[in-house]
Amino acid sequence: MNATVTNAIAQQALVGPDVSDLVHEFSGPQWLERYQKSLMGVFGTPQRVLVRGAGALVWDADGKEYLDLLGGIAVNALGHAHPFVTSVISSQLATLGHVSNFFTSPTQVALAEKLLELVQAPGGSTVFFANSGAEANEAAFKLARAHGNSQGKPRILALEGAFHGRTMGALALTAKEAYRKPFEPLPAGVEHLPFGDLTALESALADRDVAALFLEPIQGEIGVRPLPPGYLRAARELTRKAGALLIVDEVQTGIGRTGNWLAYPEIFGAGFKPADLPDAITLAKGLGSGFPIGALVGIGAEVSGLLGAGAHGSTFGGNPVATAAALATLHTIESTGLLGAVRSLGAALREALAGTAGVAEVRGSGLLIGFDLDAPVAAALVQAGLAAGFIVNSPAPATIRLAPPLILSRAQAEHFLAALPELIASANHTAKGAAS
Repeated sequence: MNATVTNAIAQQALVGPDVSDLVHEFSGPQWLERYQKSLMGVFGTPQRVLVRGAGALVWDADGKEYLDLLGGIAVNALGHAHPFVTSVISSQLATLGHVSNFFTSPTQVALAEKLLELVQAPGGSTVFFANSGAEANEAAFKLARAHGNSQGKPRILALEGAFHGRTMGALALTAKEAYRKPFEPLPAGVEHLPFGDLTALESALADRDVAALFLEPIQGEIGVRPLPPGYLRAARELTRKAGALLIVDEVQTGIGRTGNWLAYPEIFGAGFKPADLPDAITLAKGLGSGFPIGALVGIGAEVSGLLGAGAHGSTFGGNPVATAAALATLHTIESTGLLGAVRSLGAALREALAGTAGVAEVRGSGLLIGFDLDAPVAAALVQAGLAAGFIVNSPAPATIRLAPPLILSRAQAEHFLAALPELIASANHTAKGAAS
């Protein structure tokens, strides 16, 4: 193709409207009308049409500003439009955007090495890259099946309240009936144990026919519920004794969300050492700071060897741009001392929330926080928050979840705390009006 033809094609591609022009073309309601006509309704009606972000702030199509205390559900670790992450993505895309997995790239190898270092994984450990948490958990499901099939262990255990994703394998691990029932039959062999019940866990593992136990150190979807003290330690001991894999889902809790690279060591408790690591860990969400990427980390050579050549794959998983975005995210968290800042701000936020009238209980770690209200008015509080310029989430009728960018400032946190009593009062008033 000669230069004249190439230039003509390039010019033709520029004929359409600049993407930035779309921001001002329609109002929020007009965009929502178009949304409802063109997108599948799996998410319901969007609360707002967001067009721009900077740090922990976002703006909607009508120019209203919001403090984002949800961070794309724990995804936007470094906030919106982080300059370093943006520059790294742009530079990598301009250099090498995608190659098939018949090849590798320096960023893919470097990211795998960095994750193994941060996890403190022993020699022989390896990483598989996917595009999301659900895909990372699908790979982990296959890992569990491969182990179970080789050992004659057909059962897989998960916990009540668990959320591991919406693809079919991940959905089989997920406990919520409303998510599961429309798509049954799901992959067989998964059992859900009572949350935090060590007696039930010990009984389930007694027959030594369990391939794997899947756990979240802190269950996010149900309202930020940490495993009780001692449970992870016992789970590690019991699974090892039974010859079952312990697979830990850190999709929401990992990559600095709790003020540590992983939540597992903190929830495991005092005396944790690398020998106490699970057999596999899944990561996603904050790993790419908004750019889609997921990872399955196999701990040790024996586990890593369960999935050999051809056993699994992903067209886009671990491509140069995604892995560059993740490397930029990890570098920024590490070089700016962000983990300590997350621990400090998270502790201050939880303490202030516990002292707020109308708040019954506060849970969480770092900047993954759930707080229960005195009344089931969480949905109304979400709407009151939007009206006042705050984005929060209600995973349960009386529960609010916060998972803001890790770069949230103390002043921004205090701004929300100062507004919260009025938001609670407004939510209670709305609920009373609806009931009368």
